[in-house]
Amino acid sequence: MSKRKRRSQNKTRADPNKQVALCNIQNWELLSVSGYTPLSKNPEIMAGVNAIANLIGSMTLQLWANTSKGDQRIKNALSRKIDIDVNSIQTRAALMSSIVRTLLLEGSGNAVIWPKTQGGHIEGLYLIPPSQISILPNGFFDYKLYVGGVEVVKEDYIHVVLNPDPEYPYKGTGYTAELKRLAKSLNQGMKTKDAYLESKWKPSIIVKVDGMTEEFASKEGRTKLLERYIEAGEAGQPWLIPADAFDVEVVKPLSLNDLAIKDGMELDKRTVASILHIPSFLLGVGKFDASEWNNFISTTVRQICTVIEQAYTKALIISPDWYLKFNYRSMFDYDIQTLSTVGANLYTRGIMDGNEVRDWIGLSPKEGLDELVILENYIPAGMIGDQKKLNGGGEDDA
Repeated sequence: MSKRKRRSQNKTRADPNKQVALCNIQNWELLSVSGYTPLSKNPEIMAGVNAIANLIGSMTLQLWANTSKGDQRIKNALSRKIDIDVNSIQTRAALMSSIVRTLLLEGSGNAVIWPKTQGGHIEGLYLIPPSQISILPNGFFDYKLYVGGVEVVKEDYIHVVLNPDPEYPYKGTGYTAELKRLAKSLNQGMKTKDAYLESKWKPSIIVKVDGMTEEFASKEGRTKLLERYIEAGEAGQPWLIPADAFDVEVVKPLSLNDLAIKDGMELDKRTVASILHIPSFLLGVGKFDASEWNNFISTTVRQICTVIEQAYTKALIISPDWYLKFNYRSMFDYDIQTLSTVGANLYTRGIMDGNEVRDWIGLSPKEGLDELVILENYIPAGMIGDQKKLNGGGEDDA
């Protein structure tokens, strides 16, 4: 090979696809968003996720049984373990909030809980970190579950799936793909706002000075000019300047509204709210609306609750008549007047007893209020047929 060819091969050609941008080095760190920012570091996204997680974490997870007289709540050691004493390091609220956050963010629609047993009893329920979980297909209608790189029996774990993948229905998808672009846009908006607030190039007054003035030639001279003609000794004191050497103009700097940052960030917040199916006022956009809140509880919150309920019931409950259910109705926006009015109407119609109504409005039960009453006489429901006026008796009958 000749030296000529060797030299030509060592040359590096410029890539025509490369682009170059010029920026002041002092403002580069303010305007650039470099590196990967996880969704958990975005305040708007975390505000929406935490709103859902904390709501579901605050609900009681109750054990119910199907009976011939309707569904009845069961209170035993199993219900206490699931709802109160979940494990040695967490409460039910903390565990459930972690499960919901994992479903929405880090787990991408998948949360795996390990029911640790001891002597045939459940010792505790532990959420496996999503980084330790792998879900691989095993044929068309089955999959393998790996925890920490080791294959485990998936039936021994609680696998909660949110938004099933159409190709792999046993695996969730979550909302991470939709939220990543918005997170980048929101982070850039915050960076731009910070750069605007920290920038020193926002003068409100510009003073035109004759460039031929001798003092204007140096920094010290310009400072003396400001002290002599511009700076006042007291607030509100007028300026006295030579008319032929100075010209003062008032300049109105750009605001965040002029830059349309506020509108753009509000639009991104509304988009985040629509993806997570939450009211926009939870992210600081708009005002509280009771009907919108109740719709949020009956749709988004109830859907996630149902997913967790069924996964728990399938993995933990052996009896075909038992099941687990969240008390999501407690999250609706009820005022005390509405509760008392509905409770009083149900009480006078024999549908609820007095203690059930007291429980609705947060009062402890009282003796004598555990019987159903009907009509204006407030007599026990079982004595309706004993009224003598229904058996031919008169008004004077006792």
